[in-house]
Amino acid sequence: MIINLLSDTVTKPTKGMLDAMLSAEVGDDVFKADPTVNRLQEKIAALFGKEDALFFPSGTMANQTAIKLHTQPGDQLICDKWAHVYNYEGGGAAFNSGISCKLLDGDRGMFTAGQVVENISNREDIHAAITRLVAVENTTNKGGGACWDIEEIKKISKVCRENDLAIHLDGARLFNALVAKNETPKQYGELFDTISICLSKGLGCPVGSLLLGTKEHIKKALRYRKVLGGGMRQIGYLAAAGIYALDNHVERLSEDHAKAKRIAKVLETSPYIKMVEPVETNIIIFYVADGINEQDFVQKLKEKNILITGMGQGKLRIVTHLDVTDEMVDKLIEVLKKLY
Repeated sequence: MIINLLSDTVTKPTKGMLDAMLSAEVGDDVFKADPTVNRLQEKIAALFGKEDALFFPSGTMANQTAIKLHTQPGDQLICDKWAHVYNYEGGGAAFNSGISCKLLDGDRGMFTAGQVVENISNREDIHAAITRLVAVENTTNKGGGACWDIEEIKKISKVCRENDLAIHLDGARLFNALVAKNETPKQYGELFDTISICLSKGLGCPVGSLLLGTKEHIKKALRYRKVLGGGMRQIGYLAAAGIYALDNHVERLSEDHAKAKRIAKVLETSPYIKMVEPVETNIIIFYVADGINEQDFVQKLKEKNILITGMGQGKLRIVTHLDVTDEMVDKLIEVLKKLY
């Protein structure tokens, strides 16, 4: 038995999801003629109270399209120093949109409205890049699945409105936050101009993300998706997986969160662990004690058929997901208690 805790992107479609995919009605989505894709886009837009949505092959492409929607070359994006759009999208903000990033020193990937105010550039200063966009990531990937305080997001959204800034939500794992904080999609739909949602992480789909916004946003996004090579044909098979996930895989995210917290409690009491970050959702970030080699730690677990991620400098990550069973968690805990 392989216990794969590398990411929540490693899941396989469930039987119910496969059945939905196999029975999907499809057409050519480039001509907007795939009925299942259209149904998924309408469903997610209505869920968040947005006018429209567009299916993308990846979250990176959805985020990069959103950045392009809101900026012009030479503009500036404000985001956290740990933001996915800055760290893990191949420099796409510069490559695709020709913009620079103003990085904020937040707490586990989360910053404050006050920090945004302090870092908005003076548009009268010809030497400074013009701030046009603020990006929020919820949950924060590099921050260990941390959930934002929605009251702080409301303040940031207000600052953006007052300063003529667009605001985008990288909601790759937003449903984890919604379940953990007992919040609703519409609460977020009201606060952001655009939102990206990933279907292939906690929701368990094989591939796909969605970008939500106004009809005008999505009309432009359709062109940018084409330019980036994201137009696909009979993708109703993938959209059917998304519809199934929204109907069946949201509430169960709490199970992943509970398993992550079980594992974290064991790590916290292990003498070979220096620190465990607070666990709110399905990601556990922890640090091995001084004198223990991070890669040796990863290898010891690998020899027991347990796969986790080493992040460098003694920092490691475990991610729970729908393919992680209670039996697997029990096995992991048993191994951790005897590891050193």
